[in-house]
Amino acid sequence: MTDTDDLFIREDPIFVNKELLEINHLPDEGRIVGRDEEIGQLANAVNPAIFGQSPSNVLIYGKTGTGKSLCAKYVSGRLIRTAEEEGVTTAYAYVDCAQDSTETQAVQTIASSLNDAAATGINIPDKGISTATYYKRLWTILDTRYDVVLVILDEIDKLDGDDILMQLSRAGEAGKLTSCKIGVIGISNKIKYKDRMDERVKSSLCEREFVFPPYDAQQLGDIMQARSDAFHEGVLDDSVVPRAAALAAREHGDARKAIDILRYAGEIAQSTGADVVREEFVVQARQRAETDRFRELIRGSTPHSRYVLQALTVLSLNEHDDEAFRTTRIYELYEQVCRQEGSESLSLRRVRDLLKEHAFLDVIEQSRYSGGSAEGSYTEHRLLEDPTVVQSVLADTID
Repeated sequence: MTDTDDLFIREDPIFVNKELLEINHLPDEGRIVGRDEEIGQLANAVNPAIFGQSPSNVLIYGKTGTGKSLCAKYVSGRLIRTAEEEGVTTAYAYVDCAQDSTETQAVQTIASSLNDAAATGINIPDKGISTATYYKRLWTILDTRYDVVLVILDEIDKLDGDDILMQLSRAGEAGKLTSCKIGVIGISNKIKYKDRMDERVKSSLCEREFVFPPYDAQQLGDIMQARSDAFHEGVLDDSVVPRAAALAAREHGDARKAIDILRYAGEIAQSTGADVVREEFVVQARQRAETDRFRELIRGSTPHSRYVLQALTVLSLNEHDDEAFRTTRIYELYEQVCRQEGSESLSLRRVRDLLKEHAFLDVIEQSRYSGGSAEGSYTEHRLLEDPTVVQSVLADTID
């Protein structure tokens, strides 16, 4: 054996199918836990598509890791197979709006994923043509190849504007499509996202709305147990799954984080040469998962959303006697951050909205107090994340 042979593990003693623990992995039906009701509701909304009719447009809300994207993809996949049995040709396109945030990027992704150049003779280049040309080619592809198409817009709140929503939701009405029907499934972790929509888009897009609640400890345990065959038999200590589920449920009810903790615990066992994934590895894995979860939460967020969070983080690190801070104090420091970044500050009212969004995502906690007739009521905000973790992640995202 040469020296280089010792660099690599030829047989993994911990994992047998690590792919089951990847966030992007779409599990089989038996591995989707705790979302039967939500899957049924979503299937009901798009059910007309199996008869070649227009499905309802849907908005799905919920915190990170509550199964929104997973269920949307799963139902869409089932729809394609069921519709085929009825002689109806369907498909779905998935767009990560945090990555494809402009109208041009989003329509290019949709057209490219639904196109078969050999069948249509249509080319969808990555760039180099106008947005209008992308749309024209998309409409041709849809009418040529499909009876019904679903478009999943994940993190829909990251889109730069409503133009693509207007185009998709009114394509048939505007005569852009002659035969194909379109349904839109928008996914957001911002419960008030639709409040900033154009009224015309809102009337078309918000036909059905669903809220996915966080998972409880039992559901998280079942989710991880359903994926435990990612490990070799006998490798997981009996206490590992319950402990990881309890940690994730207590803090966020986030299935992504729970699965991350399980995967990281396995990697710690792997790197230390342990034969068994022990409970102590779960505790170590939690911190790594927490950092990754927070980085994912603020990925693609607006600069001012990060500036507000930076202001609260600075207060939390410097004011050791206080854990919670009033909106006005945060706003004062936020204005300083804006000046340092060379950016014009938003209004106090808008900063309040940004703080509410952080609270919805369980990044901060808000408490309302009454100061009596002298002060009136006020709100205090407290970081739920470790301030040093927040500071580290923000340093990577704020230029």
